[in-house]
Amino acid sequence: MRAAALYGVLGALAVTATLTVAPATGTAGGTATGTPGGDAEARGVALAARRAAARGITFGACPEAERLPAPVRCGTVLVPLDYARPDGRRIPLTVSRAPATGPRARHQGALVYNPGGPGGSGMRFPARAGEPEYHRLAAAYDFVGYAPRGVGRSGALSCQDPAEAVRAPTVSPARPSAEYKRDRIRHARRYAAGCARSAGRDLAHFHTLNNARDLEVLRAALGERRLTFLGASYGTYFGAVYATYFPGRVRRMVLDSVVNPEPDRIWYRGNLDQSLAFESRWADWRAWVAEHHDVYRLGRTPARVLASYQEARQRLDRAPAGRTVGSGELHAAFLRVAYHDAHWAPGARALAAYLRGDARPLIALAAPDRRRAAEEENGTAVYTAVECNDAPWPTDWSTWDRDHTELARRAPFETWENAWLNLPCAYWPVTRRQRPADVRTAPGALPPVLLVAAERDAATPYAGALRMRDRLAGSRLVTERGAGSHGVFGGGNACVDRRVETYLLTGRAPARDVSCAGRPAPVPTGAATREIRRLPDPLLTRMP
Repeated sequence: MRAAALYGVLGALAVTATLTVAPATGTAGGTATGTPGGDAEARGVALAARRAAARGITFGACPEAERLPAPVRCGTVLVPLDYARPDGRRIPLTVSRAPATGPRARHQGALVYNPGGPGGSGMRFPARAGEPEYHRLAAAYDFVGYAPRGVGRSGALSCQDPAEAVRAPTVSPARPSAEYKRDRIRHARRYAAGCARSAGRDLAHFHTLNNARDLEVLRAALGERRLTFLGASYGTYFGAVYATYFPGRVRRMVLDSVVNPEPDRIWYRGNLDQSLAFESRWADWRAWVAEHHDVYRLGRTPARVLASYQEARQRLDRAPAGRTVGSGELHAAFLRVAYHDAHWAPGARALAAYLRGDARPLIALAAPDRRRAAEEENGTAVYTAVECNDAPWPTDWSTWDRDHTELARRAPFETWENAWLNLPCAYWPVTRRQRPADVRTAPGALPPVLLVAAERDAATPYAGALRMRDRLAGSRLVTERGAGSHGVFGGGNACVDRRVETYLLTGRAPARDVSCAGRPAPVPTGAATREIRRLPDPLLTRMP
């Protein structure tokens, strides 16, 4: 789930998508036996993959815009915009690679990474090869990242002026009025129209099925007979779609922070599930802050901490901090505490300082970063296009209003903000959308897939990992008990990291599901009025 943005840009253009989804019938053979789409798309994927294998990828110095250190090198692979027309327009996907550091005899090929989103770029992943915690994997694998279609230099998709995406301050009412709802409907309509105006008929081709097809072409371009893949958040969903339709091409696959693949949860119902889970995670943070009242002075009970937060919200609506932080920016900043424990202490410090008269830490934490405006706008555009194209959505506002009003009674923290983010899908100008893939593999169709999930993850609720385990036959689930940070592997839990590393290096999955104790709760740090720097978002791109 990505931070909410304001929607703009006028104009409208109806777009029609005609792709459908064929059922998967994969086996463990050397080629794909079920491919997403009809015969034309299947032939297009096969042709594009053959061409990519013949052409390969020429890696050279990375453009300065990527901000990647040596020895990371960059290249491109061409994929069809429309797989039913593989000789038509093609998109250059940008790819980054850090070569394996170990002896050639230990080289196991490429480890391809996707951080999720939709709309996230994996281009920076190879830079992690030099970090100590990854040195064994980096010795065995080329670390490969890429920007999916529409992201960054991979045919960048845009739906509005980037300046609008970071316009501040904004208001985020806990109980939206009828007038506020009407305003959000108008914004959603304009945003959807802006996507169509910018992309035209191309808009219909940004969706999960094409992301899975692109991954197959990338595999071929890298010269890999079978794919070793690490997908996180939304990356777990289209990784699972890839495994469903290209099972014979899977070598090893780790899916971290798992999306619920049930077709009826893609994506409208899945977002409702997510909003409910965010309420529990928000409660975890408030309980932690209350335990450390001696440090933050925000309240001795979770209810008093909530009252402190609401007081800040009301103050910011009356007088935005630094003219850039209103209640909307406050909410977006504190949504981060529900994503990752690393944000717990900085959030508490900034809130405490603000309520005591020092707004500087909160401004540092929450003010929009205008230097990243184009990147943020692009990410939101791709997120919206993929989610809206992937499945049918309710098109009548009364359904949205009823469902979210009911849910907000139990889960007020994120329910309405999630609704506003996704509301353009109610007015989406692609008239025929995809049917969600029936993610499912038969026993023996592919090697065991390793699933990793935190029990209290809000962005990808734990029930999704259980559903994915049931649908990918032979998969194994590693659970981080009692934890809620989104993105588990590489987060410092030795029990989890050891299982993932062993699997990627040897191919050996655990004989049964594994339960790992969660990492300790964060230690409260610093005085309440200490100025802090903005932390980066969690490693994973936010999931819807």
